[in-house]
Amino acid sequence: LGVEHLVRAVPELKRVAQVQGEQLFAIGSADMDDAHWLKLARRVNEVLASPEVDGVVITHGTDTLEETAYFLDLVVRSAKPVVLVGSMRPATALSADGPMNLYDAVRLAGSLEAKGKGVLVTLNGMIHAAREVTKTNTMLPDTFRAPELGALGYMTMQGPRFYRTPLRRHTADSAFDVTKLDRLPAVDIVYSYAGATRAAIDAFVAAGDRGIVHAGTGDGSVPTALYPVLQEASRKGVAVVRASRTGNGPTNPTDEDTQDGLVVSDTLNPQKARILLKLALTRTRDPKEIQRIFDTY
Repeated sequence: LGVEHLVRAVPELKRVAQVQGEQLFAIGSADMDDAHWLKLARRVNEVLASPEVDGVVITHGTDTLEETAYFLDLVVRSAKPVVLVGSMRPATALSADGPMNLYDAVRLAGSLEAKGKGVLVTLNGMIHAAREVTKTNTMLPDTFRAPELGALGYMTMQGPRFYRTPLRRHTADSAFDVTKLDRLPAVDIVYSYAGATRAAIDAFVAAGDRGIVHAGTGDGSVPTALYPVLQEASRKGVAVVRASRTGNGPTNPTDEDTQDGLVVSDTLNPQKARILLKLALTRTRDPKEIQRIFDTY
């Protein structure tokens, strides 16, 4: 459904904001890629630069919503609210959640309380930080959660109610600028499992990747047989980040990481570590500086 249809379907929006719709893409969110992100970021920055605009709402499929939200959290150059919203039930469902989610998103984007808190995600009455939220269920309306650090707040009948705020750098305080970029460095994710082989790592290095995120078991563990392969990739100038597939907790640095030029993702999940690594590589290839970036954002 086009954006104008979505706006017309929720007439209550007229009571809380002056809403203008614009259709940038009409794709499934599984098809989002770097080119879409760059175009979206440029347009969001252009719109927010207008004094007539108080905030932006982006309707988005739920499959990659968290990734787009985190990318924008790093490259939007404004303290004005940017809110991503989706729905888990189709418009034809008996109890569609899209209209209420959109209503909440517009109220949130137009609120004073949301300013300066970075890119936000709201579904099912919850408010989440882009850095921390992830999709946790294939079908339930409350699929978006920040499993360990928790939501920022709730959307109530009176408006947004915040209980905490993100502390990592974002949006107006971010050093990343993609306004003049037409592409991002190639970074892929290697998923670890019992009996994992080096085939994926070798393939990504051979393909010319600038970076690799290793989604390790536990605390970002790397199988003994694969650690030398990652060392070799690092020596060839490929940035290597250790992340965890568990979904909770920080990936902690070791002496070997520092010695071998590997970076740890802290609490970023693999898909978000990939985004930050892409942007970090637009500024530096020094592992120590990349680690500082991961410690900051």
